[in-house]
Formats: sequence, structure tokens, C-alpha cells
Amino acid sequence: MTGSRDPRRNLLDCPTETFRSPLFKPNNTWQGKLENLARRFLDLQAGSIWRDLKPELAQVSGVVLDVGCGAQVYRGLLSSAAVYQGIDTHEAKAQFGYESPDTAYFEGDEWPVADGSVDCVLCTEVLEHIPDSLPFLRRIERCLRPGGRLLLTVPFAARWHFIPHDYWRFTPSGLGRLLMLAGFTDVEVCARGNPLTVACYKVIALPLMLLFGDHPAGASRLLRQLMGVLFSPFLVFAACVGNCSLIADWGEDCLGYTVTARRL
Repeated sequence: MTGSRDPRRNLLDCPTETFRSPLFKPNNTWQGKLENLARRFLDLQAGSIWRDLKPELAQVSGVVLDVGCGAQVYRGLLSSAAVYQGIDTHEAKAQFGYESPDTAYFEGDEWPVADGSVDCVLCTEVLEHIPDSLPFLRRIERCLRPGGRLLLTVPFAARWHFIPHDYWRFTPSGLGRLLMLAGFTDVEVCARGNPLTVACYKVIALPLMLLFGDHPAGASRLLRQLMGVLFSPFLVFAACVGNCSLIADWGEDCLGYTVTARRL
């Protein structure tokens, strides 16, 4: 801290994270499907979201708007009764590394979607990257037809990522209040995982960060990579335990939340 001997960093000076997870790949090739499958096994956040959304999206019909769609990884979970539309901010490539040829990109609040024209909005791991949450949720609400449904996921026990464009962690109380103020009803907030899942998630992350983090060259980097190798045997075991633990709903700590709500 300024004027003291505290050796800790001022995190506001960090331009980016030292470790960034691989980007999701579109599920339209066998290679992309295989890479995403491996990602869902090792990344419990991604795996838990897929697990929650798969049965939900299989039942959706009508127009589905994927807000902040990135690589459109959940598009393949929709049935033939659904019509998919993906939109994302025009800064998606610069800030998050995603660009898709059939995504409609927008600036500010001018979304390429008519009010009241959508049956379901899908919004996965986006809200934490929105500086002003309530106006964003009100914009989603306007897109939906009366009775239209929102499927939303947010992280909770997750590291600071896509620095500096990661602003919030939401509690169930906060999510319920925001959605109520935005005009939604029938709000349900369900945890993804439990304290055991979170512990496994941290165990998995440690060797990956040590092995593949952006550490300065030299003895310190070699020492961290050696520690990563030593911890690696725990990685697969923790992934197996963590994936199995997702069936249990207990405790107040979790990876994140899956939220459903309806427009009045």
C-alpha cells in the first residue's frame, strides 16, 4: 500500500490476468466438440453450466436470443422447434477474444432485436462483465414477449478473469432483487455445485496456473512449473470428484448460479 512496506500489488494496475483459460470453440466441428468436452471435464464451471442448460434448452421452442453468445457453444442443445439468434457486443473480440460470422454485433443499448419479439433469452456468464447490471436486465426484459423466459448463469466462486472487464459477483439475494426491479417474476436461483465442488475447482486450478501461467522467465518460473508437475496427479482425481459432487445440493458456497425467470 502507498507509503508502507506492504509488498502486495495494487490490483488496479494489473492490465490482464497471469493465467487465462482457453477460449471455447464452436461445436460445429469434431475438433471443437472434443476440445469443449475436455474443457467441461476439467473446468467445473463450464461443465456445471452445460449440465444445467442441457435439459432446459431441449424443451425451449420459438425464438431464442443468446445475449453475449461468444462461440455459441450452447446452440447445439436447442431442439428443431427453436430459432436461434446470437448477439454480442462489438468489443467481444477485443475484450474477450470471440468472433463468430453469424453473430449480430451491437454497440451500447442499440440491440438488433425488436421489443417483445423473443420467447427465451439465454445469457451465460455475461452479467459479471456488465458495468451497469440493472439497465442490461431491463433491456433483456423488453426483448421478451409477455410470459417469455430468461435463462441466466453467473459465477460465484470464480477467479477474476478477462481483466479488467470483470466487475461483479452476485448472491441469490442480489440476483432476486435485480430481476424483480427489472420486471421479472417467478425467479428461481439454483446453486451449481457445493463446497466440495468449489474445493475441487481450486485444486484443479492450482497446477494449471503453475504450469501455464504467464510467469516471468527465470528460476522462479521453473520452480512454479516444477510445483505444477508435482500437483498434476491431483488434477484428474479432483476433476472426477468435482464432477460427481454436482449431484448434491448443500451448503452456501458454490461455483455459481443458474437462474430462471419470466417476463410479466
